[in-house]
Amino acid sequence: MPTSYNTDILIIGAGLAGLSAANDLQQAGHSVLVIDKGRGLGGRLAGRRIGEATFDHGAQFMTAREPRFKAAVASWIEAGVAEEWYSSYPGQPNGHPRYRGVPTMTAVAKHLATDIDVMRNIRVETITQQQTQWRAELDNGETVTANKLLITSPVPQTLDLLATGNIAVPADKQARLERIEYESCIAVMAILDGPTAIEVPGAIAMEDGPISWISDNLQKGVSEIPAVTIHGSGEFSAQHLDHDRMEIGQQLIDAAAQYLGNARVTDYQVHGWRYSKPTIVDDDPCMLLSEATELPPLALAGDAFAGPRFEGAVQSGWAAAKALMSAN
Repeated sequence: MPTSYNTDILIIGAGLAGLSAANDLQQAGHSVLVIDKGRGLGGRLAGRRIGEATFDHGAQFMTAREPRFKAAVASWIEAGVAEEWYSSYPGQPNGHPRYRGVPTMTAVAKHLATDIDVMRNIRVETITQQQTQWRAELDNGETVTANKLLITSPVPQTLDLLATGNIAVPADKQARLERIEYESCIAVMAILDGPTAIEVPGAIAMEDGPISWISDNLQKGVSEIPAVTIHGSGEFSAQHLDHDRMEIGQQLIDAAAQYLGNARVTDYQVHGWRYSKPTIVDDDPCMLLSEATELPPLALAGDAFAGPRFEGAVQSGWAAAKALMSAN
């Protein structure tokens, strides 16, 4: 017989929003189960090893503006999973400090998941309402029933999932969700045979051309050998997302030549983020879809709500946890 799980709150997505919500909900005494289709934790906080090289190939850093998030970053630094990377480029005035995960950005997600029950590499196929509960059918044949549900996947994927169970989204909320737009990003991870020509702190953000960001993972302290992460611009990535990955990767490597100096690429891999970051976000930090409906409590969260940054995703998770705790 396939296994069936029962939990107070089911969270779909083990990114920052899902894990942040899970911590608040569990600390408040709720039983929580997190399910993610990926092998790793953290969603777009992604790290990868290729041979002796290590890469941050998703989100590159975090900034902290709000008091509770500043306190969270301080606690991560104390736990040894984060540190300050830089606060200004050469010749630029000081900005907000940029913090990075240690050894990679995924360390923060792993830290957040320490006491959380997470099922990885499993996809939720359908979501249906069963009277006062939610029922999720998983791609391994198992099922989960939950009193409350939080979905943190990119909004287009969330809408597709809700459609599997014919879950009626109120018209005003449907319109808000359909307004949200994302930028895609092609990420190249390239191993080099020598150091780059990138100045300290080892990162360059670009306004024009096919590259939006390039970082030196050796300077950043992520990799033990020279290795760069190159992010294609939103426009370049949208045009080429479905093209041959290695050809597109080579185009971005060629475009980055001046930053690589005399170093040559010895190996590279390419990853495509279809929903890299939201370009149009909802004004609220989360959305309680079940409000004023017959649905059991159902919330949506993620960086498409109130802010496309690392901090925005965490705050969205906190807001969703609060909304679900007060929802009946």
